[in-house]
Amino acid sequence: MKFVIVGFGRVGRRVARILSEEGHGVIVVDPDSEKAERAERDGLTVIEGNGSEESTYESIDFESVDALGGLTGDLEVNRGACAIGREAGCRVVLRIDADVEESEYDEYEAEVDEVVYPERLGAAGAKTALLGGDFNAIADLTEELSLSSLMIPERSAAVGQRVSELDIPSDARLYAHGRAHEPMSIPLPRTTVEPGDRVALIATPEALTSVRERLQGEETP
Repeated sequence: MKFVIVGFGRVGRRVARILSEEGHGVIVVDPDSEKAERAERDGLTVIEGNGSEESTYESIDFESVDALGGLTGDLEVNRGACAIGREAGCRVVLRIDADVEESEYDEYEAEVDEVVYPERLGAAGAKTALLGGDFNAIADLTEELSLSSLMIPERSAAVGQRVSELDIPSDARLYAHGRAHEPMSIPLPRTTVEPGDRVALIATPEALTSVRERLQGEETP
């Protein structure tokens, strides 16, 4: 997959590194020459320019880009970058740093595919959002999150359901799925669960108990 990361500060650099280390293509956009040089030293493709200006992206073939993340510390730059990415037809993820009013959040959420709080959920949360996982960092999740991988038994009520329709608690997010003996990846919404499948989730410890009961337990008559 290929990603455009706007902003190579603390958050953007971590996300870019994670994606690059996992074998994805990464293009970094940042107006700061020192940060641009740092990204180049990390082996990344770099465009030095303002992430909220369309002219900055003239050399990018957006048809080959899967997602764009507006991950600078400037909300308006992030919104501008996401607007450009959305117009180009790719998935867009918006970083916000401060708590916002519900009306403001609703406005931001309507503009993008995902809103993330990197300060609360870290670079891994931003990366998951870019990859397309059903991961909402504004939900009532705390900093005490747990990762878990579960196998779907044949008796599970989840068998035959689409991944996007699974009945899991609101404070749990499924971010990966895989068939038996196959590697897990971000699931497509229409992916149907089969016996032996594995799913990976991020959730509060309390929610994981409920998830196990719902996904690994027997269907209620």
